[in-house]
Amino acid sequence: MELLIGKTAGFCFGVERAVEGAISELKKENELYCLGEIVHNKEVIKDLDKQGLRFIEKLDEGRNKVIIRAHGIEKELYEKAKDLNIQLIDLTCPKVLKIHKIAEEYAEKGFYIFLIGKKNHPETIGTVSYCGENVYIIENSGDIDKAFEDLHEKNIDKILVICQTTFSMVEYEKIVKDISYKKENNIELEIKNTICSATKLRQEETIELASKVDAMIIIGGKNSSNTNKLYEISKKITETFIVENKEEVNFEQMKKYEKIGIMAGASTPKKSIEEIIEILQSMW
Repeated sequence: MELLIGKTAGFCFGVERAVEGAISELKKENELYCLGEIVHNKEVIKDLDKQGLRFIEKLDEGRNKVIIRAHGIEKELYEKAKDLNIQLIDLTCPKVLKIHKIAEEYAEKGFYIFLIGKKNHPETIGTVSYCGENVYIIENSGDIDKAFEDLHEKNIDKILVICQTTFSMVEYEKIVKDISYKKENNIELEIKNTICSATKLRQEETIELASKVDAMIIIGGKNSSNTNKLYEISKKITETFIVENKEEVNFEQMKKYEKIGIMAGASTPKKSIEEIIEILQSMW
């Protein structure tokens, strides 16, 4: 058996910053809350819970200090925190904050915003709150016509296209191409590819690895957008398994493959990756 391990597998900068920030705050506080899951990975959540971090769904469930997750929150919650006398520890990924700034700036200029992303993803929900009233979430090319209908009804002639940081590059490029094709000549179109560079590199490396192996193991939270994108990309090329930890790997099944590729999502801790690699290596 030969293992090919992705160089970009594991924590990205934004996730590492958020997790390390939470650990640092836990050393100073007896009581600390986080609004939503700090990152989409059960192993990370379990570890931080053991250290005393309490995860809440609504801001008013917290007290004193509340951490803002890596995905960010809605704009109005910053003001609500002041009203509740809650100090926010903002661990939003800087790349997500940059999108908020872009969205707010273009909304003020009168642009209609086409936001490419998953409607129910926390990052998308947060970004929408910075887009003003004129925004449409586009999950796939099937949503484009409805977005243009709303644009025309509101008589707006300027579009800004932005994207969830963890969206599929392949899907993004197809959607942007379709938007450009359907746009009338009198409509001004600005496109800003806000997919995180770490996401892009992981997706590219996954394609490269999957084309060289008999099977791929994608490690990460099954509720993680970027992990699921890696799985979707890989399974189109070779047999692919998505797991959250070593307990979910069928190691007996892995024995039939001569070459196995390992890739992990941006919120997957090093420990989860190393444990699986160690067991696979011991099977040689």
